Amino acid sequence: MATISAKDVAALRAKTGIGMMECKKALVEAEGDMEKALKLLRERGLAVAAKKESRIAAEGVVDILTENNVSAVIEVNSETDFVARNQSFRDFVKALLKTVIAERPADVDALMQCKYADDPSVTVDAKLSEMRFTIGEKISIRRFEVREGFTGTYVHHDSSTAVIVCFDVDPAAAATDAFAKLAKNIALQIAGNTPSPTYVSREQVPASVYEEEKNIQIAALKNDPKNANKPENILEKIVIGRMGKFYENVCLLDQPYILDDDLTVSKYIASASKEIGSPVKVKEFILYNKGEGLQKREDNFAEEIAQMTGKA
Repeated sequence: MATISAKDVAALRAKTGIGMMECKKALVEAEGDMEKALKLLRERGLAVAAKKESRIAAEGVVDILTENNVSAVIEVNSETDFVARNQSFRDFVKALLKTVIAERPADVDALMQCKYADDPSVTVDAKLSEMRFTIGEKISIRRFEVREGFTGTYVHHDSSTAVIVCFDVDPAAAATDAFAKLAKNIALQIAGNTPSPTYVSREQVPASVYEEEKNIQIAALKNDPKNANKPENILEKIVIGRMGKFYENVCLLDQPYILDDDLTVSKYIASASKEIGSPVKVKEFILYNKGEGLQKREDNFAEEIAQMTGKA
């Protein structure tokens, strides 16, 4: 039987981040072969990952990376916020962003087959399995998007919200500090305003969405005794007059600018464009809120303690 030194165990642990005992077991089984032991740990990671698939992973982070006028945003979920603050987890997310920018995969399934940016000898799928095994939680790559061109980005300090804003702007103007300030402020507007916008402008609001909102408002008026006997055409005129508030809620350009509510966002952009010396137009934006739409984990501490003490 091969002699397993503490130095070998420490080297394997440095490569994987996995506990010393698990590393020693793998090296013993692999008869001291480091690469074989690494493979064994990755294979066990797959098995551990399979057991974790039924768990809820709604924590984690959203993050952004911009390289050479290409911006990528990603959401990677974990089971607990504690893991989301782990530096190795955050390094993993950054490496995924590098992979996305380099490989431009079509979707998450395609990303899983890409070579992992920080270690091209393994795929993203293999690295994900290793991370699950190392950290001991279910980790899921939920979604990502890539945009080229001139953008503004914002990531909230706790990595709960991330925004990419895409602009139509002259390249020379895009290189100015004034544009960088505008781009950052618009990204902050989208992330910080309540409610968050859904569309850039009124022109982007689908007719079906507009009609649905109008019908809701008409129904609300009819339920008010003061308006119940008013003709349909009068009710519709009243509602059309109120739709400005609807646009303010869902359209970025109609919202009050968060740093100066005497201005709308459109007026702020017009003013900033004069300072920049060239017109600036918001083309689109991407807003990621961590765990949005996912089932949240609900810990039952009494049950957990009972299980630990054998009283369950």
